[in-house]
Amino acid sequence: MTNKEIVLKFYEEVFNGWDVSNIDAYMADDYIQHNPNTETGKKGFLKFAEKFLAMKPHMEIRSIMEEGDLVCVFFKCTLANGMINKVFDLYRLENGKLCEHWDCVEHDVGGIVPKHDNGLF
Repeated sequence: MTNKEIVLKFYEEVFNGWDVSNIDAYMADDYIQHNPNTETGKKGFLKFAEKFLAMKPHMEIRSIMEEGDLVCVFFKCTLANGMINKVFDLYRLENGKLCEHWDCVEHDVGGIVPKHDNGLF
């Protein structure tokens, strides 16, 4: 399985399926987190996921790119309350597992009217 395929499977099972029961298959124990609002490590991710998955997110992947051990995912994240976020996640994989993460999020873009005709996504 390619790194890109691993990340796609992770998104479908964990984020769209709201299921962290198989997290050991996807994530290294010493997972490095670069988002300043989330604790590092697999335990930090699980703490984040408990709150985030309660919002019933749905990730609609718009683009995914793989270069070496890095996978970048660009997606539309719609929460159960209707909030839409625009997100880029960058992962580094090692031995078939997520081992490092960076992200950039534009929150609550659903009501924004762009000053152009290019769309938000």
